[in-house]
Amino acid sequence: MSQLNVDLALVKKYNVPGPRYTSYPPANQFTSEFTWPALAEEILQNNRADRDLSLYFHIPFCQSLCWYCGCTTVITTDSKVGAGYLEYLRKETQLMSLLLSPKRKAVQLHFGGGTPTFLAPDELRKLGALIHENFNIAPDAEAGVELDPRRLTRDHVHALREIGFNRASIGVQDHNPVVQKAVHRMQPFAQTKMAVDWIRAAGFTSLNLDLIYGLPHQTAASFEKTLDEALRLKPDRFAVFNYAHVPWVKPAQKALTETALPAPEEKLQILKITIEKLTAAGFVYIGMDHFARADDELAIAQRQKTLQRNFQGYSTRDGVDIYGFGMSAISQTDGAYWQNRKELPLYYAALDAGQIPVAKAYFPTEEDKLRRQTIMRLMCDLSLDYRAMSARLGVEFAEHFSTELDSLADFVADGLVRLTETGLEITPAGRLFIRNIAMRFDAYQTRQLERRFSQTV
Repeated sequence: MSQLNVDLALVKKYNVPGPRYTSYPPANQFTSEFTWPALAEEILQNNRADRDLSLYFHIPFCQSLCWYCGCTTVITTDSKVGAGYLEYLRKETQLMSLLLSPKRKAVQLHFGGGTPTFLAPDELRKLGALIHENFNIAPDAEAGVELDPRRLTRDHVHALREIGFNRASIGVQDHNPVVQKAVHRMQPFAQTKMAVDWIRAAGFTSLNLDLIYGLPHQTAASFEKTLDEALRLKPDRFAVFNYAHVPWVKPAQKALTETALPAPEEKLQILKITIEKLTAAGFVYIGMDHFARADDELAIAQRQKTLQRNFQGYSTRDGVDIYGFGMSAISQTDGAYWQNRKELPLYYAALDAGQIPVAKAYFPTEEDKLRRQTIMRLMCDLSLDYRAMSARLGVEFAEHFSTELDSLADFVADGLVRLTETGLEITPAGRLFIRNIAMRFDAYQTRQLERRFSQTV
């Protein structure tokens, strides 16, 4: 793809709060008003098929809090808590294995957090052994882990390779020491480069770098330098996130005074330079905050219209069910979503009582499933073929969604969407506004929900 140019006037027009659509309905629709027998029956029903699995393990611990963080974490310097947490992961895994078919193959594995490498290298090896004991891991499984260079050792990297990990995502956020100090995350470029060198030497096949724009003291000029330094590391992918300032949800963000945050105009300039620089460097703008090299699996899957989207972002594996383990982890089958307890004591207490520690669940309706598929294909394919969608969904697509299609007139007028009698296509300029476009197919969007979501661009 050639370099994309960003129209800042359109960014201002469409920059409103909205879901990220890692699920549909969004997770704010999950409810504690569910019964375990109903959910257990759905899980058992799901295991009558031999669909592949995607496994997620949430390691919530961090030694210090990054003040911008919106993740579900536990801040502690007590390294001994990792061993105890592993025992509870063992309990949860063994309880869930009673409902899971042993014939099912795990084709994806992901460690997130928190900081997965808060665990010592030998603890990672124990967790790997636990996973291999309880699941049938495919030889070609895609196994990714989130890494923090500040707490990483070479032995951590070796341990992860030993238990099958082949993809790594490194949290960078910004290389500028002034920004790092403001967000309570000091991480010199040399430290990040050392982690990258270890990962490459160990044989990981893919490297992603996470950056965040909108942090205190950032300018377009300073962030361009961060991008230049990041490109020197030659990653395969970038995830460049829009900082979501939601101190009413994450009180630690109150430490980031709004006067230190870049003005809206400056933030938009940072976004503009990010998209233009990365696409000029040969990265494909997948959509949302993801960029990938043209020969990367994500870019290839998008061209072939096999790209997927789930709680871990964009994915290349189709037809998988996600089973999440650990505090706050989310699972997904065709007929249900469920999320574990977000509070560590409650997570532990449920497992001590012999219960799978589910706090919330949601059973999508048939209409939800139609809209879920529509939003998924829109966000992944950047187009919708009405005939193909009708065959996929079992409804006359253009008729069923006539109101939603009519509502796209403003996007068409602004050159973001092209409509024909047979389908719609997101233009290159429209990729930046994919969340806004997807929202037109969301039956749950109301004004009352707006403060729950980050800005769309």
